[in-house]
Amino acid sequence: MYAGPQETNWIPRSFQEAARNLAKEAVERFVRPNQIIGLGSGPMASAIVREMVNFDGKETLECIPTSFQIKLEAQNSGLKLVDEDKMAQIDVVFDGADEIDGKFNMIKGGGGALLREKIVHSAAKQMVIAAESNKFVPTFRWPVPIEIHPFAIHIVRKKLEDIGGRPKMRMLKEGYPYVTENGNFILDTSFDFPLDIRRQELELKNIAGVVEVGLFTKHANAYYKAKEDGSFETVENP
Repeated sequence: MYAGPQETNWIPRSFQEAARNLAKEAVERFVRPNQIIGLGSGPMASAIVREMVNFDGKETLECIPTSFQIKLEAQNSGLKLVDEDKMAQIDVVFDGADEIDGKFNMIKGGGGALLREKIVHSAAKQMVIAAESNKFVPTFRWPVPIEIHPFAIHIVRKKLEDIGGRPKMRMLKEGYPYVTENGNFILDTSFDFPLDIRRQELELKNIAGVVEVGLFTKHANAYYKAKEDGSFETVENP
């Protein structure tokens, strides 16, 4: 039974020192008092959230989480959470990625929060992505998470197959379909990827019943690549 890719906040031991180091750098560089901050998902984003505990002026920050998981992380770190009515004022979003290809397109959605993450990305003035070095790949290998309305499950599956996709319903280990926080299903869909990922993203989003697609083509202001030796590499706005 296919459970689908699932993000967690667990960082492999070999990357933990790098996560702490890059989190400190990212907070020092991008966080300022009185900012509104978007909180993405994944273990590296969680490391940055935990580092924000040490920020002088933490009490002036206002955060918008994209998932219940990162919301708990922020609450445990003593960060102030605010409602979506401040979405248009987001100064910076910190997020992770499942894969980042050679042109800095991303696959996201292993944790199921792709819709909210893409909304926050579109609103933020700056975007910072942090991921383990093995998630930086020449071409995508992961299936693309596609969030769909339950009413459209059968027709979307067929349309994905018609364009060469190989969709699999994301399932829980108990045997039930995975349901996003928005009440939708996810089809993790493998493709033989074309060169034009942006065109692929738009084609998939144009299928009636598709709510959001885990292809992210907007470039970040900075990418942090965590390495197993405890160091990290920074790639600026490519």
